Amino acid sequence: MKKFFAILGILIVLFAGSIWFIYFRGGKKRPKGPKPISLTVSKHSDVFNQSVATLLGDYYSLSEAFVTWDTGSVNTSAQALKTSLDSLKVDELKVDTTGIYESALDPLANAKSAADSIIGNAAIAGKRVFFNTLSENLRLLFIVVKYDQGKLYWQECPMAFGDDKPGNWLSKTDAVRNPYLGNKGSMLECGAPKDTINFMIKDSLSRP
Repeated sequence: MKKFFAILGILIVLFAGSIWFIYFRGGKKRPKGPKPISLTVSKHSDVFNQSVATLLGDYYSLSEAFVTWDTGSVNTSAQALKTSLDSLKVDELKVDTTGIYESALDPLANAKSAADSIIGNAAIAGKRVFFNTLSENLRLLFIVVKYDQGKLYWQECPMAFGDDKPGNWLSKTDAVRNPYLGNKGSMLECGAPKDTINFMIKDSLSRP
């Protein structure tokens, strides 16, 4: 009988030890914490980024005004865009030592001139020509400054100014809403993304 109880005691100790090891030494799965979230890290100041956000909002409004063939809205949006171009906090780029500030001045000046020409032209056809010039210079500006607050799509209409004369514009999505041919007919979706501007830097951080 004593032998039986001795063997039983040994088995109980071994069983208890196994349970302890499984649950307290790694066998028991610990609850996983929340997954890391991706945050956009900008190399530019908040002041500069906010001024760019205003500029882009006015540019998209102008593009949509061309889509709807609304000359009055085109003029209003072009004037708002000219104001946001004048208010762009480009001086914030002076802290960069790679010459970004100096490189940004020419496309910025050309974009302002194109906005003035959009306002100054009476015919919507002429306005669209300068919208193309405006778009080209804004694209160059965003490449020079390495815009990193979102992905921009460089769209192209292959027949904006005739069968072999394309026109381009910037869009916040890859969906095509053609500002050169507009919505009077079946050509609203004519075109496709030609390129993208994407300098976003992602930094994975865990929630506290």
